[in-house]
Amino acid sequence: MQKLIYMADDEPSIRNLVKAFLEKEGYLAEAFENGEHLYEAFIKKECDLVILDIMMPGSNGLMICSKLREISNVPIIMLTAKDTEEDYISGLSLGSDDYFTKPFSPVKLMMRVKSMLRRFDMYTQPEKDGGEIKHEDINIYPDKLTAFCNGVALNLTKTEFSLLAYLLANKDKVISRYELLNTIWGYDNVIESRATDDTVKRLRKKLDNAGSRVSIDTVWGVGFKIGTRPEV
Repeated sequence: MQKLIYMADDEPSIRNLVKAFLEKEGYLAEAFENGEHLYEAFIKKECDLVILDIMMPGSNGLMICSKLREISNVPIIMLTAKDTEEDYISGLSLGSDDYFTKPFSPVKLMMRVKSMLRRFDMYTQPEKDGGEIKHEDINIYPDKLTAFCNGVALNLTKTEFSLLAYLLANKDKVISRYELLNTIWGYDNVIESRATDDTVKRLRKKLDNAGSRVSIDTVWGVGFKIGTRPEV
């Protein structure tokens, strides 16, 4: 089944360019001139991935990202001409999965899109044993993209889910940032390591808020490893 992708950008040239490349890659694509129109379309019919420009008239991309996160864990790529640490952190803290800065290469953007969709397809393929992953008070069901702590849903984004599932599946190993970037995001540029760190921070906060005994420990100079908090 063809994947449906929504994108919003107030520049017609960017909308037409991205839409053309998406369709060339075999995706169904709908382009909107602002975030409100994209959000309205999403309410009527959910898509498989969203590409959002930050600087748009009306509700900007960050506002639309936040609204989408209230109702869905759809993968979101932020597309913007701004390239500051504040913008990057704001986008990731609101639940976006990746960040792409203008001017950009449409070919590289398509590589990000393919990598993200391929990753989620991998987790939604049923496994022989049902795919359930258990560790301490955490239960993960890859075929349903759901994770629970003591029976209560953690409400993870797809990227947070993928990261937690991968770490738990390799709980006896230290996983490097390089491996996470290559496996979860599909690229290994050192500049993008902030995506890993910020996603880990969000995931840690959700585990803490749920009172989980599972921790994500930093192994300095290497990466991350699943740990266990002592019982109080």
